[in-house]
Amino acid sequence: MRDYKKEYEERVAFIRNLLEKSGAKGIVYGNSGGKDSALVGILCKAACDNTVGIIMPCASKRNFGQDAEDARIAADQYGIETRFIDLTPVREAEMQQLSSLTEVTPAAVVNIAPRLRMTTLYAVAASEGRLVAGTGNRSEAYVGYFTKWGDGAHDFNPISDLTVTEIYEFLRYLDAPACIIEKAPSAGLFDGQTDEADMGLKYADLDEYILTGHTNEKAAATIERLHRNSRHKRDGIAPRAIISLSAKKAVGSFTFSDKYRFIFS
Repeated sequence: MRDYKKEYEERVAFIRNLLEKSGAKGIVYGNSGGKDSALVGILCKAACDNTVGIIMPCASKRNFGQDAEDARIAADQYGIETRFIDLTPVREAEMQQLSSLTEVTPAAVVNIAPRLRMTTLYAVAASEGRLVAGTGNRSEAYVGYFTKWGDGAHDFNPISDLTVTEIYEFLRYLDAPACIIEKAPSAGLFDGQTDEADMGLKYADLDEYILTGHTNEKAAATIERLHRNSRHKRDGIAPRAIISLSAKKAVGSFTFSDKYRFIFS
């Protein structure tokens, strides 16, 4: 297990240094009510008092209910400013206009919300002189479980080297709310959705593979297939300027190699 006291101190120091060098006035992140955004919010608030988390429900009923409530509980516990915007009307308008261009597939539809959320975060960031903090973890990045140019976009990501197992360990160390730690991980893209059901894979198996290079045969085959098929998502950021600290390579060909990724967009 990592030394989370040290991890906390290093990550907070990194964010403070980043803000000072960038000249940004603050940080903005998407507060989904999940494990990753909770940890990012805690770290960013510790480094910068002018941190705001935005709750952005979009069509899914759970976005307005459980997710929004959990997001507020986590933010309130750590004194993080919270704002709320309903992106459902924007999504509906987008869908209406797209219908005149093409027959939109289900896969395209579920990725609209993450991209609208990122558009919202960057609009706030540009208007208020903030940096956008990413909320993606190492496990999901390895298998491409994120939306390209949606939740995969950011200016910096203070948790990119952490597996899902480590995210939960970190949250327990920080005494995060039980509602965050105990609920099943979900992207909240539609009602009843869970990450593990979507991937056909348990995070425990995925993390074991990433950290040790092996897991059970069935899970390994799924992981390798997902990793191979999602390479375009990770390669998509390669041409952009990346500042890396504390290089730490992952398993296989995946080069999500830096402990803290900082990408100017």
